Amino acid sequence: MFRLGPTELTIILVIVILLFGVGRIGKIASELGSGIRSFKSGLSGEDNKTD
Repeated sequence: MFRLGPTELTIILVIVILLFGVGRIGKIASELGSGIRSFKSGLSGEDNKTD
């Protein structure tokens, strides 16, 4: 079976940074974190509106 070692993961990370850029990756990560928080609060039944 195919396994990813530290070298392969580093190469993949460098390619992703080259394709998207550091700023865009930060924006995507921020939006992903916001979506996960929203999903968790929806599952627990909380209704926090911070707009």
